[in-house]
Parts: sequence; C-alpha cells; structure tokens
Amino acid sequence: MIRSELLQALHRDNPELRAEEVEQVVDIFFDEITERLCDGGRVELRGFGAFSTREREARQGRNPRTGETVEVPAKRVPYFKPGKEMRKRINDA
Repeated sequence: MIRSELLQALHRDNPELRAEEVEQVVDIFFDEITERLCDGGRVELRGFGAFSTREREARQGRNPRTGETVEVPAKRVPYFKPGKEMRKRINDA
C-alpha cells in the first residue's frame, strides 16, 4: 500500500471528513512518529508494533563501481518490531 491508497481508504471509511482533513491527520501521525524517533524515543502502537532506532557503528565500505574502500560513518537507523497480534494475524492468514 502506498500513501495515496491509505488516504483513499481512510476517506472511504470516514466520508464525513474532507480529503484535506484525512491528509492532515495522516501527515500529523507520521510527523509525530518521526519527531519522536529523531529525539531518540520509541513509539509503541499496541497490537501493531513498535518503532525505535538502532545504532550502526562506523565501518569500512566499498564502492562497487571502482572497488575503492570508503569510510561509512556511524549512524542511527529506524527499526520496526511487529507486535504479537500482528505476527499472529500474518502467520494465520
């Protein structure tokens, strides 16, 4: 599912909301998750899963085109852990 399909589904299930209102809700939802992760926090949605970040250490990488060794700096990456209910639904499907 892509963002536009999500917006259409939400609008279809909530016809009392204008399309702009549905889009605003989705924007706020994703912005809040992103802001919390940027602050080093964690977002847990019961029954769905938890978003967090993980640290990746600096390492030596390789440019696949030239074979040259390059430094890859340390960074934080987003991580999603599905909840128990989601795992159950996926495996029972």
